[in-house]
Amino acid sequence: MFTRSQSLRDYHTFGLAAEARYFVSVRSTAGLKAVLTSAVGRENPLLFLGGGSNTVFTRDFDGLVVHLNAKGKRVVGARGNSVFVRAQAGEDWHELVCWTLQQGFGGLENLSLIPGRVGAAPIQNIGAYGVALEDVFHELSALEIATNEIKTFARSDCCFGYRDSVFKGELKGRYVILSVVFRLTRADHRIRTSYGAISDELQRRGITDPSIQALSRVVVAIRQRQLPNPKVLGNSGSFFKNPVVSAQRFEALKARYPDIPSYPISPQKHKLAAAWLIERAGWKGCRKGDVGMYAKQALVMVNHGGAIGTEVLELARAMQADIHEKYGIELDAEVELH
Repeated sequence: MFTRSQSLRDYHTFGLAAEARYFVSVRSTAGLKAVLTSAVGRENPLLFLGGGSNTVFTRDFDGLVVHLNAKGKRVVGARGNSVFVRAQAGEDWHELVCWTLQQGFGGLENLSLIPGRVGAAPIQNIGAYGVALEDVFHELSALEIATNEIKTFARSDCCFGYRDSVFKGELKGRYVILSVVFRLTRADHRIRTSYGAISDELQRRGITDPSIQALSRVVVAIRQRQLPNPKVLGNSGSFFKNPVVSAQRFEALKARYPDIPSYPISPQKHKLAAAWLIERAGWKGCRKGDVGMYAKQALVMVNHGGAIGTEVLELARAMQADIHEKYGIELDAEVELH
């Protein structure tokens, strides 16, 4: 059942050399429960891994890595214009998006081509192009590690925030997500095109009234043009979060940098573009050893082939210190560093 000294290079999209002391892949809730109640599961630190698209292994993991690989997706209910779709944690995210679009269900199209698996999506509250997972979330099922009991979490239980949830805070390490239920639309879809890159691409294509399928194709085209394919150039997507600052702090920055982009998220808060800060500070395309920032997108750190964990940490810390010195802003990692 368990593999010893398992290489993790192929289990996270950044592709760094690292090993797990123990490794096991599970394809069912029963299999997961068996792992957690085994001697290896009880006696070692645990790390649950899906697609590894938001995980960066900077060193060996001295414990048990549990690869969550349960598959399955189906309609579990409908009410009015809403349809409820349940997907297992091991489902590939983009494959789920494509499946819902094939059924004519709307809601996930702006989240097309995000790497990773369904189980990680609520933890991170993934988002892109004006849409976040919480916008289409209904509920999830999770296994409590200490008791092996299954609990259902409603939207209000998850405490969603910007790239955040209760599973990154007070419940971190206490539950394993088994499946997620999404509330999607069957007709009269809400087409979200206000995000700049989407509206520009639609205009270039001469599309004035896009379908959910057409909008997905536009999102895919934008992501493929701007972001590296992790199968070609190892990466974990956006390495840093877009920082959120007070309205007062934003106005002070705006006075110094009139062209600084921002997205108001409340009367008191503004979200800044980390990519703009990084590029303006001169880090876009910068390379240190085999690690660097992608030449086409300043927010993405990439592995040029032989990167090691210390190079990742050194570059990240150097950028954080520089951004703080230049702008007085703290850059927090969006990826999970291990």
